[in-house]
Amino acid sequence: MAFESSPNVLDKTYSFDGLKVFVDQASLLYLEGASVDYVETLEGAGFKFDNPTCARPAACGSSFSA
Repeated sequence: MAFESSPNVLDKTYSFDGLKVFVDQASLLYLEGASVDYVETLEGAGFKFDNPTCARPAACGSSFSA
């Protein structure tokens, strides 16, 4: 994940309340059906991915097997 000001040639562009999100073609395969949220907790803040097609989620929630 990175901040970008414009999409690359093959990126798919999504817009959410004025926020543009660019996703490359390879990542689309892994993100199909997934939802992303930004959460703030006592432990910290960051993006939370919920992927129902995830075969085996990691305990920390930061990586998974597809």
